[in-house]
Amino acid sequence: MTGVPEEVPVQGRKDPKLRVINGAKAGAPGRSRQRRLVTRAVPPQAEPIEDVLERLDREPVEDPTGTEDLTVPGDPAEVEDLPDPDDDPAATEDAAEDAETTRATAAADRTAAAHDHAGVPRRRRALAGLLAVLLAAALAAAGVYGHRWYVDRATDQARRDAVAAARQASVNFVSVSAASVDRDLQRIVAGATGDFKDEFTRGQAQVRKAVVENKVQSQGSVLRAGLVSGDRGHAVVLVAVDATVRNVKAPDGRPSHYRIQVDLVRDRDSGDWLVSRLQFVG
Repeated sequence: MTGVPEEVPVQGRKDPKLRVINGAKAGAPGRSRQRRLVTRAVPPQAEPIEDVLERLDREPVEDPTGTEDLTVPGDPAEVEDLPDPDDDPAATEDAAEDAETTRATAAADRTAAAHDHAGVPRRRRALAGLLAVLLAAALAAAGVYGHRWYVDRATDQARRDAVAAARQASVNFVSVSAASVDRDLQRIVAGATGDFKDEFTRGQAQVRKAVVENKVQSQGSVLRAGLVSGDRGHAVVLVAVDATVRNVKAPDGRPSHYRIQVDLVRDRDSGDWLVSRLQFVG
């Protein structure tokens, strides 16, 4: 074997060659001149290539039976499927946001509708509450004015009753007759109270004696009466009285004119006006 490459024939191929790589050059220091052969393993041919080609030429060509077997360059069937938009994270996130927005809008619409439907009862309740407040205020005002009206009416009535009682007490005091002295004096005592009653009761015997001895016959009538002051419990009334007095010295009678101030107190039990003081003032 020489130092040039040698060609090694390979069966079944045209001019296949294997090159023989020379080793180190002769005379190189530190190296021994050596020739190294590198070979490549070639798989054995199952059958000659000429036989394979001849067999393919003899076999008939079969037409494709389905459209799925027909492909041409650039056929969409050979193109990979496009990615599903649902598989895109961004698209999925956008879709989720849209769905959430839709749900929130629908919920807001339902809430607004519910508020609209519930607004009518609330307005009715508010109106009913307002009417109740106004009614309560009206009733309170009516109660206040009603009470005031009642007090005023009661006071006015009490004053009228006090004037009437003063008129009667004045007539009773100046109308005394010897023929009915006990009844006349008792009528005065029955319409009196307090100090005036006590004082008149103590002098009742002397008055009776004087009326009987002088054969007094007096009959009075009220000319006018006026309220000085008064409420439902106390009153002061001035009464103008004329009387005709007959006695032993004036059998034909003589007129008398009196001005009497009558102080009255209303009895809590009976409600009657009683004379607490009686005095001549002119």
